[in-house]
Amino acid sequence: MMRTPNHFLSSIFLPTSLALAMSMTGCSSDKSGTDSQAAAVDPNVLADTQALVVNNGTEPESLDPHKVSGVPESTLGRQMLEGLTNTDAEGKTIPAMATSWESEDNKVWTFKLRDAKWSNDDPVTAEDFVYSMRRLVDPNTASPYSSYLVDAKVVGADKIVDGKAGIETLGVKAIDDKTLQITLSEPVPYFPDMLIHNSVKPVHKKTVEAFGDKWTAPENIVVNGPYKPTQWQINDKIVLTRNASYYDDANTTIDTVTFLPIPSSTTDVARYQAGEIDVTYNEIPTEQFASLKEQVGDQLTVSPYLCTYYYEFNTVKPPFNDPNVRRALALALDRDTIADKVIGQGQTAAYQLTPPATNGDIANSPEWSTWDQEKRVTEAKKLLTEAGYSDSNPLTFELLYNTNDNHKKTAVAATSLWKQALGFVDVTLTNKEWKTYLDTRRNGNYQIARAGWCGDYNEASAFLNIAKSDNSGNYGKYNNANFDSLMAQTLKAGVSPEQRANLYKQAEAQLDQDMGLLNIYHYVSPRLVKPYVIGFPTKDILDNWQVKNLSIAKH
Repeated sequence: MMRTPNHFLSSIFLPTSLALAMSMTGCSSDKSGTDSQAAAVDPNVLADTQALVVNNGTEPESLDPHKVSGVPESTLGRQMLEGLTNTDAEGKTIPAMATSWESEDNKVWTFKLRDAKWSNDDPVTAEDFVYSMRRLVDPNTASPYSSYLVDAKVVGADKIVDGKAGIETLGVKAIDDKTLQITLSEPVPYFPDMLIHNSVKPVHKKTVEAFGDKWTAPENIVVNGPYKPTQWQINDKIVLTRNASYYDDANTTIDTVTFLPIPSSTTDVARYQAGEIDVTYNEIPTEQFASLKEQVGDQLTVSPYLCTYYYEFNTVKPPFNDPNVRRALALALDRDTIADKVIGQGQTAAYQLTPPATNGDIANSPEWSTWDQEKRVTEAKKLLTEAGYSDSNPLTFELLYNTNDNHKKTAVAATSLWKQALGFVDVTLTNKEWKTYLDTRRNGNYQIARAGWCGDYNEASAFLNIAKSDNSGNYGKYNNANFDSLMAQTLKAGVSPEQRANLYKQAEAQLDQDMGLLNIYHYVSPRLVKPYVIGFPTKDILDNWQVKNLSIAKH
């Protein structure tokens, strides 16, 4: 998931979630009922007014799960729509609209749905998921996540996305109102984990067809999750209110949550300190981090976060259609300075796309990562000189980033570090607000762009899939047949977890050899949370927090 490493897990397919455990055994979950994740709280400690104010970092591109790709949009979607599976406070996959699932071969998956209603009291049925998944891959939808079901190996998805088959050929079928069957072309052991993502949550067919692009307006929208938007003032706020028809509403405490679109982390902190915000966005100004840690103590939480910050080369446009130029910039950039000093909140220098904290031991350390900075710069200058650049013919390019204090600091620092190391590099910084930035990247109208990717689920493919030549999120048009082949082999029948991990390492090595991306650092998630907000999770590496699990104490 487009944006915004503390430990290793011992095996890619350890049963760390219900979904993975079931996929290895072929048995189904025995969970049923409400599956509420909200911690039991003494009602006597609760405030009379259960209202929360959260900064979401930017104005969302849309509330339509099939039209978006960013973290801010996913955060909103998580409160309004509920998919087949969900995550708990530790990021483990749990039942959601599906109470159980099973597969004998990791290819044909059967999901049993709970009794649940949409906010207009229509029942949630298996057909809702058939419609929604078909809509996701439909070329007419033009979803930035259209290739998600292709990556998941859902039968027919690839041909539909390419316009070579009708949406009715997708391998998703309603056996009855409460039974959904999804057929894959290859065994995908972690498939239920993939279904936590925003793009595969259901939308209400009648509402979408009745209102078209206006179906997400508060006066029109129908949802199946715990909250429903009741106000949307562009560039001001989105207010969500409890959905009384939600199946677990009895275990939901907060009545309203207001999401603010503040891109400035300095403003975010100032409004938090003024009592206007209860939970900040997960970016804290570097210059305030140490003082906030001292002043507010445990209100400042720093959690692991399965995300990578990188610069995306447009590999089909000069000057970055030349892999040697890409490699020169990657070698010359002092990642440690950016991670430790420019940002400096626990981030770690990145030498691969997949964060080391991802499930499985897939660490790839390229030889150049062991070189000192002097040796890297020497090699970088050699590569640029061979490519024809010099003091009289400097490397000139434009760096695109979206409005955000930390992105600006990183871009300024990177420009300075390149200039200091290489000399003959002239960079123009271009800042655009979120929606324009996304459009610019998707249309390929850039040379190099700030980017970030957060795992849609906790598995290496959640990162490496975005570098496949046919992936809808591969805006830089990186294309390597061997990389694509390695990723395809990870899901062949009979591939063991160890073999899959080795294939991922080879894919990382190929990506590094081509320098398809310039990885900079792996994230952490620092944010301020008021002490009266009960239940905010700090151990979820996916950062999939949900308002329905929170409550407000008297204060």
